[in-house]
Amino acid sequence: MSRLMSSVLCVLVVWSGAGNAIEKKPYLLNPGDVVSISVWGDEKLQGDVSVLPDGSITFPLVGRVEVEGLDTAAVEKTVAAKLKDYLSDPTVSVVVKNAAGNLLYVEGKVLKPGPVQMAGPTAVLQALSMSGGLDKFADRSAIKVVRNQKILPVNYKDLMDGDLSTNIQLQAGDTLVVP
Repeated sequence: MSRLMSSVLCVLVVWSGAGNAIEKKPYLLNPGDVVSISVWGDEKLQGDVSVLPDGSITFPLVGRVEVEGLDTAAVEKTVAAKLKDYLSDPTVSVVVKNAAGNLLYVEGKVLKPGPVQMAGPTAVLQALSMSGGLDKFADRSAIKVVRNQKILPVNYKDLMDGDLSTNIQLQAGDTLVVP
């Protein structure tokens, strides 16, 4: 009987953990980020480069490359493809050294308005917390996220009541407005 109970318990633990798996997405580069690029076997082709405001980088022999919205693997492939004119089989490594471009902005009636550095997935409630919380004059019913010319409403009362449907996962460049 105890063997059956342990088997059932194991199945339940495995089954319950399967639904909790969070899909890990690769980090996508943003203007302001710093990446280190190196080409194996060529000390002259390595260095740190910043992603410029237009979303590009420049690298020796390669020139200008659009990298905004790409992950490091895609940048490695792009740089390697452009280096094939100069090297027979380039092996390129790209590493994010500083995710300084992974910012969102909190405006309005919070205790600390301004840019917020996202160290990982960040939702509305977390951003509000990182901004010191709402001040006493904040209009809790009119909070919104501005994303790429779209306005996404946030229902703060619902969030506080446990309905997290408007606890939006924020993205780099989003602006959280608290009137």
